Amino acid sequence: MSAEPIMEPVMTQVDPIELLSAFEKAASPMPIRAEYIEGTGILPPQPEHRHNAGAVKLIVQLHLAGLELAGVNDGFRVAHPDGRTWALVVPDFYVCRREPTELDESYRATHRGWYPIDLLALVGEVTSTNHETDTGPKFRTYAAAGIPVYVLIDRHSKTAHCYTDPVLPGEDPTEAYYDTDTKVDLGAPLPLPAPYPTLDTAPFLEG
Repeated sequence: MSAEPIMEPVMTQVDPIELLSAFEKAASPMPIRAEYIEGTGILPPQPEHRHNAGAVKLIVQLHLAGLELAGVNDGFRVAHPDGRTWALVVPDFYVCRREPTELDESYRATHRGWYPIDLLALVGEVTSTNHETDTGPKFRTYAAAGIPVYVLIDRHSKTAHCYTDPVLPGEDPTEAYYDTDTKVDLGAPLPLPAPYPTLDTAPFLEG
């Protein structure tokens, strides 16, 4: 991404879905989908070519390994135990546990385009200028939501990570983390747990 993200704290009495709809209208005609993480609305800048090209190559690797439910572009909602919206995320890539059911589609219609987070078995992010979002708030949010595998391509630190074993030690989701970090230098093969393949991260090397 070529610019800094726009980030705004969200008033707790406003449903974040409504706020993000306003963000997206204000950003028109740019085809960008806003996110809501840890009480902040985030309108990310446009991704640049290398970011997108690398993410596509990872998705192709997942598909070639037989993971037909690997995808991009869908948004996912995390709910509080009381039903309120806790987070709204749009991963760079992901693998679903199942094909969305009629119930999932009904959920999506009710929540204005956001699927339930429990659809996800694996989530992935490729860092850009807003790398702190992927390494901090999103890391904690994905762990708190119990997503089993988080793949992070950190172009800032030139490392690739496969995070597993999510832990939520208490009721505060900002204290969540992944207990296991399989880390390699960017460009090296990144092993993932079964049934996922080892990912080639060489497409993210500069030059």
